Amino acid sequence: MKTIDIVGKNYFGHWKKERTACRAIIIRDGKILVTYETKNDGQYMIPGGGLEEGETTDECVVREIIEETGYVIKPSSCLLQINEFYEDWKFISLFFLGEVVGEAEVHLTKQEEEVGMECRWEPLSEVMEAFSHHQDYAETDEMRRGMYYREYTALTTILGDMDNSGEA
Repeated sequence: MKTIDIVGKNYFGHWKKERTACRAIIIRDGKILVTYETKNDGQYMIPGGGLEEGETTDECVVREIIEETGYVIKPSSCLLQINEFYEDWKFISLFFLGEVVGEAEVHLTKQEEEVGMECRWEPLSEVMEAFSHHQDYAETDEMRRGMYYREYTALTTILGDMDNSGEA
C-alpha cells in the first residue's frame, strides 16, 4: 500500500484531531461511480466516509458505499492511504477498488440530503477532468480545492499503478 501526504498551507505543524475515512473507486464500462451534490455547484466526490468505532476498514467502506449509493460492493485490499494535514487536523483517506455485487437501500445523512447528494455513473474522463481543475478553487473554495486534489491524486495514483501492472 502506498502512502501520500498532502500538507495544506494552513497546517499548524502538528495535529490534535484525526479522522479516518474509507473510500471506494468503482469503475464499470468506462464510467466511475461518484456522489454528486446537486445543490453545491455540482460537486463530485468519490463515495465513502468516516470509520466508526469498532469497525474494520472493510466494513466501513462497504457500509459507506451502501449508505451513499445503494450498491453493495466487494472491496479490494486497501491500495492507497492519503494523509491530509490542515490546521490542527490529520485526515486519513483509505482508498479501495470496489466491485458491485448487489443493491441495497440508500441511507443519506441529513447533511447529504441538504446538498442534494445523489449517486451517478459518470464517464471516467469527465470526472478526471473535473478533479484536475482543483487549483481553480484555490482562491474561492479551499475545501473543494483540497478535496478535488485528494480525489485526483487517488485516481491518478491507483489507475496509473493498474496501467503500469498491465491490469485494468
